[in-house]
Amino acid sequence: MASIIHLENILKSYFMGRQELQVLKGLSLDIYKNEYVALMGPSGSGKSTLMNIIGCLDTPTGGVYILNGNDVSKMQDNQLAEIRNKEIGFVFQQFNLLPRLTALENVALPLVYAGMGKKARTEKANHVLEMVNLTDRSHHKPNELSGGQCQRVAIARALVNDPSIILADEPTGNLDTKTSYEIMEIFDQIHKNGNTIVTVTHEEDIANHARRVIRLRDGVIESDKKNEKPALEKA
Repeated sequence: MASIIHLENILKSYFMGRQELQVLKGLSLDIYKNEYVALMGPSGSGKSTLMNIIGCLDTPTGGVYILNGNDVSKMQDNQLAEIRNKEIGFVFQQFNLLPRLTALENVALPLVYAGMGKKARTEKANHVLEMVNLTDRSHHKPNELSGGQCQRVAIARALVNDPSIILADEPTGNLDTKTSYEIMEIFDQIHKNGNTIVTVTHEEDIANHARRVIRLRDGVIESDKKNEKPALEKA
């Protein structure tokens, strides 16, 4: 079975003056369709850098990255932007919603960039808002929504383009425990629907929802283990 994410000997260095800082040191990894993976690691382990590379927000210094059959490791910025919009749905800790747009308009935004007509955009955005139980808030702006509702809008926006992967960066970092649990239930449902999810977190209880946990340390993979009993199955 071909992997959706294939990373081979990925290197990433930053230069501070003449000094080279190696962040990723020859990292190789495969993630397959409908996997639910948590990336973990202490501060400085390289997990944010790895997420930026997986999300096509940054390019590796060396190595090969194949995303859903596309070699993205040597793409130019405009090509990366196109791949990002088509293949990846992002969910961020800060929600990153546009304050002047309603929930529905925020969700439909990626479809504007994809060139979809207004009627089709509205239908699709309404459909994904229904999936995250937010139909009754579709015409509210972000400042009229709770943190948990804002994150649901962000999840709906990530889903609207039918991406190959959902990439979530500390998706519950700004939420209380109860709301975090509700958001993770939504991720569990998205996974059951057949989506591939990669979440970056430093919280063990969030990682416990994933089916596979990859731990990084000093720019390499320290461990890569299946989670036999994900959190919701234990409940």
